Amino acid sequence: MPTNFSPKPLLHTATDYQPSLQREVQPTRYHSSILKAPHGARKMKLSLRLAIATALLPLNLLAQSPTPDWDAAGKAWFAHVQYLASDELQGRRPGTPGFDAAVAYVQKQFQSIGILPAGSSGYLQPVPLDQATIDPAKSSVALCIGATQTPLELTKEITLSPHITPGGPIDAPLVFIGYGLDLPAKHINNLANLDLHGKVVVFYNASPANVLGPLRAYSRVLSQRWKALQAAGAIGVISFTPPRNPPAPTPPGPRPTYLISDPSLETLPGLRLNATLTAAGAEKLLATSGHTFAEIKALADQGKPLPIFPFNGNLHATTTVQQLAHLAPPNVIGELEGSDRKLKHEYIVISAHLDHLGVGRAVDGDTIYNGAMDNASGVASVIEAAKLLAAGPRPKRSILFIALTGEELGELGSQYFATKPTVKKSEIVADLNMDMYLPLFPLRYLEIQGLGESTLGNDARAICQLNDVEPQFDKQPDENRFIRSDQVNFVNQGIPALAFKFGWTPDSPEMKTFNEWVKARYHQPSDDLQQPIDKVAAAQFTHILGQLAARVANNPQRPTWYPESSFAPH
Repeated sequence: MPTNFSPKPLLHTATDYQPSLQREVQPTRYHSSILKAPHGARKMKLSLRLAIATALLPLNLLAQSPTPDWDAAGKAWFAHVQYLASDELQGRRPGTPGFDAAVAYVQKQFQSIGILPAGSSGYLQPVPLDQATIDPAKSSVALCIGATQTPLELTKEITLSPHITPGGPIDAPLVFIGYGLDLPAKHINNLANLDLHGKVVVFYNASPANVLGPLRAYSRVLSQRWKALQAAGAIGVISFTPPRNPPAPTPPGPRPTYLISDPSLETLPGLRLNATLTAAGAEKLLATSGHTFAEIKALADQGKPLPIFPFNGNLHATTTVQQLAHLAPPNVIGELEGSDRKLKHEYIVISAHLDHLGVGRAVDGDTIYNGAMDNASGVASVIEAAKLLAAGPRPKRSILFIALTGEELGELGSQYFATKPTVKKSEIVADLNMDMYLPLFPLRYLEIQGLGESTLGNDARAICQLNDVEPQFDKQPDENRFIRSDQVNFVNQGIPALAFKFGWTPDSPEMKTFNEWVKARYHQPSDDLQQPIDKVAAAQFTHILGQLAARVANNPQRPTWYPESSFAPH
């Protein structure tokens, strides 16, 4: 952040709101933020939009406000991180005393700020979860062609998920369906004219070249795919993925799956087989079809359509699920009631996940996965934003502050809340989510995931411009970050959402710092309190978050999806 960073006041009063900028001042939907132009050149390109934006803002917002004490604000933010990421909390894994201590801490902070419980049941919303795993001794998969069986070895060649609808062994035809996508907006339908009734489908879990942006990731979420596949009659899925660098290691040993106990929230109804092939397994299975993994990958890499073909024979598969435990870790939810008689019954959500990975594999002698950036940092900003907004005057709409459980288990806390919220679902108008936003260097650029999808993007752009911070589109869309954290469950319910990362430009020191952090500290014990953290920049981001929430809360109009957005209701 430039040393002259001087944020404007939170947009609280009735005269402070101005409507979001019109679509004609929204940047074109390419990633202009990653072009290798100098900072000054990029700012010249923004000058027209900035002039329009500032012309629309009331004069009292253009006056300089007293500069906050950023050192003090940074220390206040970091105090929360210090506790939540301390060794004492043992990595905050749901179902452990460390997570319970984190829950108690956030609740106490809300109470001290004056944030009230969001509902009659208090601050806590228990999320009922079942812990399940595969019994490998009683599970198997084989392709049977006549009397010849081609078994697939569990783990080494195929991985079975316990997230299925139980129903005993299956004996079903097998068909390869290319990318396996049905995207009318992109004129893609790999399921057209296919009879999939009673069949298991195999697909290459990638996207065609003309599917870009958040849709590239969102279309590949299994719960989204399964809607079309189930409608076409399929009973099971087997996927394999493009080769990529191995992900950062996570705690060792069998990793049980956690599923929400409430059957009404099932996202894969009727799915009898849920499996993923390794590269070796894909080669083995495809060898019986006359096609190869290399052939499929080459076509996909060239942006060409993939073949669709049946396999000879039937797939015999048995998935035996073991239920290990039941737990109910809570979401922590507080409410700041709005000031407007009508609008206070609508809600902005400010969220971040509270959980992390717990204790696991030792790395350099350290077994505690503290999760300082992932995501004590986000929860700290939720608390400090609550403090800023509670200081008043109050925004017109109410604001819910939520520390979510179970993100590391599959975004389960947000799935539960977004589907069964403590307020009327129809009255939730937006979600602003923080997950590992990485305040590792000064805040000059802010990557805003979802920037081009809804009117929230223009609100975020206006607040960034007020504070001399340049907004950026997602610069690494293939990492699927917009659909890999809790905001996706609000999106699934039709609620516009944004997520954030500290931004950078290509070949800059900040880019190197960001990428090295992901490589060396993501899901590692080294994501702890000893790493370099820019506390002042974190405080400045939190101030921007508060401004953005206030602006949206004071807007007479609800945020809306842009008609061409991949997530707009159709």
